[in-house]
Amino acid sequence: MAKDSKPSWKKDHPSTFLSNSVLKADRSVKQAMSHPEEMAVEHAFNSLERAENALDNAEQRDEHMDTVQQNKEQLDLMKRQLNEVQGQVEDR
Repeated sequence: MAKDSKPSWKKDHPSTFLSNSVLKADRSVKQAMSHPEEMAVEHAFNSLERAENALDNAEQRDEHMDTVQQNKEQLDLMKRQLNEVQGQVEDR
């Protein structure tokens, strides 16, 4: 069966994709903070990476820059939190 040729909603709505990605990353970081285990930290880093890719795409397309800036600040905070958790995991 042929794949649908319609473009992805992610490409059509980069600010929505960014917001969804940031929410998922936030949940992953909170999970890693409450259960600081190597697997949870790795999953959170992967989620953050996807959110950063979505951020880059939204910035390139000049999407709702006020929202993009808020998401960027939230991602920066999550990265700092996750780096602290990773330090805890490594110290064990």
